[in-house]
Amino acid sequence: MKLCRFDEDRLGVVIGDTIHDITNIQTDIRAAARYDMRGDAVIAALPEWRERMEAAAASGPIKKVSEVKLLPPVARPSKTMAAPVNYEAHVAEMKAQPHVTGEDKGPSRPPGIQNQGIFLKSNSCVVGASEGVAIRFPDRRNDHEVEFVIVIGKQGSRIKRDDALDYIAGYTLGLDMTVRGVEDRSFRKSCDGYAPLGPFFVTADEIPDPNNVDFQVHLNGKLQQDAHTKDLIFDIQRLIEFASEFYTIYPGDVLFTGSPPGVSEVHPGDVMRCNCDLIGEMEVTVRAAE
Repeated sequence: MKLCRFDEDRLGVVIGDTIHDITNIQTDIRAAARYDMRGDAVIAALPEWRERMEAAAASGPIKKVSEVKLLPPVARPSKTMAAPVNYEAHVAEMKAQPHVTGEDKGPSRPPGIQNQGIFLKSNSCVVGASEGVAIRFPDRRNDHEVEFVIVIGKQGSRIKRDDALDYIAGYTLGLDMTVRGVEDRSFRKSCDGYAPLGPFFVTADEIPDPNNVDFQVHLNGKLQQDAHTKDLIFDIQRLIEFASEFYTIYPGDVLFTGSPPGVSEVHPGDVMRCNCDLIGEMEVTVRAAE
């Protein structure tokens, strides 16, 4: 099943190029959830409510995907996690550009994801495809990094690798937008709008092997990043195991799995088109921040 959020906080099931509105289901789920729950109520309720969602989609109002404004597919993640240096080829491309990473100005970070850990992006940087990216520092280099993104389905801590897939609700695509410089990753990557998510949330059963997924991003029509999750250094199970050693994960938490090679600078007016055959395609425009 594919879900999306659109327009004014509406929820829909995506079938082909149409959205079947099931906002009434979302309203019922949220009404039954505690306000102080950690995580996203709709994602947490998926196992119990999925059949009712599918039934509601069969009779709900229908709109074309092209007619709506796509919001991030998860409304209330408790945190947005991201894996650094998780593709060997991306590690190599950035090592060759110390002037871009800022490592020519001081000692480099210890190598390897096992040493650098999972970092956090602010939840306020999460936006939908239709909201676009506003470049906050046009005088500095701002890069796109397309990533395969995990959406957590249930609470867990210190999760074993063999159990990791049981904690996944589904998947989406993300852009880990980055201001290059010497500041901490979480600081530079947390500007407003620097984590577009979408276009849709795809339930885990739609992607039986998340370590066998290809995805791409085109910048102004040119293929810029052509990636495959088989090339991850820490695969999907290991990422969940690793992250949950430090964080308790909750339904709706998102985990960016790392950038493949091919990152490049973006400027106002550019258009990024992210695609995964198993998830969908989203177009994200770049503009100057107000």
